Amino acid sequence: MLHARAHDPGDFAVQIADQVESFLVAVTEVAKGDEPDSAVPFLLLEVSQLLLAGGRLGAHEDIVPDERYEPDLGPEPDVDELRERLAAMLDPVDVYSEVFDPYEPHKAPVPCRISDDLAGVITDLRHGMAHYRAGRTVEALWWWQFSYFSNWGSTTSACLRALQSLVAHVRLDQPLQELNGLDTDQDLGEDELAEEAGRVMAEELAGPLGLQDGK
Repeated sequence: MLHARAHDPGDFAVQIADQVESFLVAVTEVAKGDEPDSAVPFLLLEVSQLLLAGGRLGAHEDIVPDERYEPDLGPEPDVDELRERLAAMLDPVDVYSEVFDPYEPHKAPVPCRISDDLAGVITDLRHGMAHYRAGRTVEALWWWQFSYFSNWGSTTSACLRALQSLVAHVRLDQPLQELNGLDTDQDLGEDELAEEAGRVMAEELAGPLGLQDGK
């Protein structure tokens, strides 16, 4: 087990909460669609910064909640509108292929959506933030750490790879593979994924998604 204690647990909690809050605010603002020309680079930055908080939580010793049972937080805030706005903004590059566990051999890639990823991560982070705002700091840290290992860590990592790949394809002036017509409720193998892929040239994506070729 890797241990990385903060000198002051209160400071550690504040720093993690600040990074979480920054991500929640930033992605919510991107989803409004007011600045679509900078959407993808901005999401790349915010997802990268969130993973720094996740790495700190992952390297920290196990955080044990104060109470045996988690206090009831009431109904979770709805993220459907945010998900739909992101999906519309990121079309046609919302869908990407991902292998969930790199240590499981011979696993075919599965289709995922950046919009689904971000909405799911926001749900996890908001849950912990509700504890934090209620003054249950240890409970918030426990939830963020637990859900980092069980869900949002791998989801955010996959989303980061997709965003970084998208930016790299455009900046390096390389044709981008689009999973044209593929949806996340389909269970397709690697060959089918390849057959579904359509060609989308970088210049078609650079303007609407805020990407430039750097030339």
